[in-house]
Amino acid sequence: MKQDESHRYDDIISLPHHISKRHPQMPALNRAAQFSPFAALTGHKEAVRETVRLTDSFVELDESRKEQIDGQLRLIRENLDRHPEIEATYFQPDEKKRGGAYVTRTGRVKRIDTYSRQIIFTDGKTLPIESLFSIRGELFRNID
Repeated sequence: MKQDESHRYDDIISLPHHISKRHPQMPALNRAAQFSPFAALTGHKEAVRETVRLTDSFVELDESRKEQIDGQLRLIRENLDRHPEIEATYFQPDEKKRGGAYVTRTGRVKRIDTYSRQIIFTDGKTLPIESLFSIRGELFRNID
């Protein structure tokens, strides 16, 4: 920098800041907003996060496992008057992409609807029998 350039604004540096009489001053909040980050790709981050989210594949049960679950459902049906508590692990399909997740739900069984093939719990929630992976509970302690 040249010597004379360092003193270039000495004549105005100590003058008071100009305030317009014609235009109102912008509030500090609005003035700060103009320096906010700009997201040119709105939703891109969420889309990438959704793409990398892993899902499980549905595991087809073998015949012996299907027979075991059928036997457990029969035992539940025979004891419906006691509203047996079970812990059911089942496959829940993902709403957004292929695959899903294995979820465990614990509850007392109200009834088994053979027509719609669902387990109905005392709290009103249902579970499709075709999605079952395993059933556990006090009712099966002596059988397992």
